[in-house]
Amino acid sequence: MLQITGEGSVRTCDGVTRRDFLQAGALGAIGFSLPQLAALEALGEVRKDHEDRSVILIFNLGAPSQLDTFDPKPDAPGEIRGPFKPIPTAAPDIQISEILPLHARIADRFSLVRSCHHGAAAVHDTGHQMMQTGRLFTGGINTPHAGCVLSYLRGRKTDLPPFAILPEAMGNTGGGMPHGQDAGFLGKAYDPFVLNADPSKPDFKVPDLLPPAQLGEARLERRRKLRSIVDETVKNFEASENAQLLDSNFQTAFRLMTSAQARDAFDLSKEPQKVRERYGLNRFGQCCLLARRLIEAGVRFVTVNTFITVFDEITWDIHGSKPFTSIAGMRDIVAPMYDQAYSALIEDLSGRGLLESTLVCNLAEFGRTPRINPAGGRDHWPQCWTVYFAGGGVKGGRVVGRSDEIGAYPAERPVEPAEVVATIFHSLGLNLEATLPGPQGRPFPLVDFGVHEIKELFS
Repeated sequence: MLQITGEGSVRTCDGVTRRDFLQAGALGAIGFSLPQLAALEALGEVRKDHEDRSVILIFNLGAPSQLDTFDPKPDAPGEIRGPFKPIPTAAPDIQISEILPLHARIADRFSLVRSCHHGAAAVHDTGHQMMQTGRLFTGGINTPHAGCVLSYLRGRKTDLPPFAILPEAMGNTGGGMPHGQDAGFLGKAYDPFVLNADPSKPDFKVPDLLPPAQLGEARLERRRKLRSIVDETVKNFEASENAQLLDSNFQTAFRLMTSAQARDAFDLSKEPQKVRERYGLNRFGQCCLLARRLIEAGVRFVTVNTFITVFDEITWDIHGSKPFTSIAGMRDIVAPMYDQAYSALIEDLSGRGLLESTLVCNLAEFGRTPRINPAGGRDHWPQCWTVYFAGGGVKGGRVVGRSDEIGAYPAERPVEPAEVVATIFHSLGLNLEATLPGPQGRPFPLVDFGVHEIKELFS
């Protein structure tokens, strides 16, 4: 077990410190026991009434244009407002772009934050880091993804992993830097399960984890014997961090491969065809449906990447010329796919009674330039953009913050990426004053001092 020198500042009645629980590296991979979870609750690390909360994080890789989606500026000059008109929605105070008509129908169930901004470089990778971990990676410190933090603090609920990424982890977006989709300094034991498959394909299977038909009992028995050999011959090795990681990874993989519950959760053929069609028979649509199934089966956190890269495919990255996307491509391909899947997800979660216990947050790394560029697109713009939230205790139909008259800068209530991540933690019932075991064994704050959730979303 990893240990940090020095005593924790809070101690339970049985003499265990809060820090002792946060140091227990192996526990997150195999799940806390009930007494351990009760002790964490007593220490204020988790709230009893929120312990079953979960998250679906839709990351709009490539970054939608705020002016062409959720923050239209109909009174601005044409080169700023763009080609699309605003339309009324189910929320009296919200208008959005005409390219998202299904969002408009359910706007009373989500709330917009129109004043998100950051001051880092206008490259995709830095925004990915900040929006998923709450911090920019500096000094060689890779901060863990919010889902990995949840995995560490709460562990698994079922045979399924606590955190999954669909359909793949983020790929090349031009910066050559980490994207913030792993466990960082918490260690590989808390890395997410990554699907690495397209669930819209007719032959969709979960590679490496669920046993295919040809995997027989003999092969499983060899795995059991390997485990037995490890148990019998490396007793002196078991106290080391590497041994614990090997053991927990073995248990995780073996549990998934032999779990009927896991096979069932990933089996989209169990869904009625009409439901699959409602989400859209494309990669993003079926990932959203799979995310709902995983949450329903007990996965705590699911990240859905709308795209994997910004190169040579139609994405939100609307620079206007190849290898990127045009505004027309966003209108004709990206927006309809996205609009259909998101609205299906929210309506499905609501109809199943899961929306209140599931935070659905739609994030992006930055916005787009207010002025349309010479290629007929919009370029990177971290100075202002829109993110939005539904479920998980969030009140729908609201707008937090306001951008200026051309959507270039926050005019009211600026929101930084750290507040977005703090909002996710708050919805999950985590204590924002908690610490994690950071690099060199030093306590690392869950969020920086003075960072709070976006309170207006919940009150």
